Amino acid sequence: MARAAIAAAATLAFAVHSDAAEIDLSKFRIAFAEEFDFIDVSPWGENGSRWIAHTPWNGDFGDARFADPAPDHPFTVKNGILRIEARRNAEGIWESGLLAGVNRDWEGFTRRYGYFEARMKLPPGDGVWPAFWLNSREGVELDVVEYYGHDDDQFASVWHIWADEDEGGHRSDAKWTAVEPGSLTDRFNTYGVLVEPFKVTFFYNREPIWQFEAPWDVNPSFFPLVNLALGSGWPIDETPDPSYLYVDYIRVYEPTD
Repeated sequence: MARAAIAAAATLAFAVHSDAAEIDLSKFRIAFAEEFDFIDVSPWGENGSRWIAHTPWNGDFGDARFADPAPDHPFTVKNGILRIEARRNAEGIWESGLLAGVNRDWEGFTRRYGYFEARMKLPPGDGVWPAFWLNSREGVELDVVEYYGHDDDQFASVWHIWADEDEGGHRSDAKWTAVEPGSLTDRFNTYGVLVEPFKVTFFYNREPIWQFEAPWDVNPSFFPLVNLALGSGWPIDETPDPSYLYVDYIRVYEPTD
């Protein structure tokens, strides 16, 4: 996940519609669909669960600990909607939730190319830091949406290449998309990214907001993640307790041609 400092170091400009067209999903078929009629998650993929509750490299981030799933926290499902909850535990420590689509052995769902999309309603309030993102074993990361609760009229889309210094070191770029204030937290919206062999296009409500040539020289296989983190350098002393991220679905589409 990007940190505020990383995003600040990237090229930050309000996103504008590119020359790309609104995505036509009639030219795709579903390769992965999580509709959240129930939640199949374990801490590390025990019994072959679909999701694990930590990053496969076992790295938490932000100011809330990602908790193992329990009967009432941090994941609950009702009427086909996943709710990820951030709250302080009995010791006053913030705990929240993350879902990753592969386990520590990098087993699970991955795709090199396709359209990855989530439909979500984001939590309001200072200090919240929800995201839908893709990562890969090859060190390429695509943050489809990162939202910072203190600033409710925009969200960030980011790419990262994580590499050792002898391989060029870390590189990244970001684009901010301006939205109607409060529109990300009072309704559901879709956030997507189309990954093609030589091109990447980010979408908001299926309209293009940023397109660029793929800046990597590897063939990453991406897996989805979704989480409700806190902080990222911003204070959490006034973060609502509890805070909720709602996820309607996560889907991955592949071209029919």
